Amino acid sequence: MWAEDEHRIGLHPVNRMVWVPIGEPPIAKVNWKYQWLWLVGFVQPTTGATYWWIVPCLTAEVFSRLLEDFAQHFELGDQKHVLLVVDQAAFHTSDKVRIPKGVHLFYLPPKSPELQPAERLWPLTNEAIANRSFADLDELEAVTAHRCRGLLQRTNFIRGLTNFYWWAEAVG
Repeated sequence: MWAEDEHRIGLHPVNRMVWVPIGEPPIAKVNWKYQWLWLVGFVQPTTGATYWWIVPCLTAEVFSRLLEDFAQHFELGDQKHVLLVVDQAAFHTSDKVRIPKGVHLFYLPPKSPELQPAERLWPLTNEAIANRSFADLDELEAVTAHRCRGLLQRTNFIRGLTNFYWWAEAVG
């Protein structure tokens, strides 16, 4: 079983609290451009394995291509299957989505992000971009990609965040 979710990141900053000397106001550079990318994260909660994509938009076509890449990467097909837990975003439920062999989508109830293990990935990816102003989407993408490559190695940490007790019971 795997879970998949998406997270919109952009030039509009992710703000976090910061320490400043007493009497000094916190100052943050802000690029007010409303330009976005989508970070797509796949996680296998029982192992902590992750798989990442950064895409410029999300549609049923893009989601189909992501599923195809996921299936190819993990060699899914007639002999190897994955149950992929997703929310009910329009591009997940569209009749235009092409689901490759070996991938079976399981839809969470509407408006239930607390049930989605992949939701726990976003605070981790935001750490690299919090309180930073990026000149353009290429710079944002480079920093985010570097962070995701680092998270690929942190399987024990990811497993601790995403492997809800009931998830392990459902898989077992």
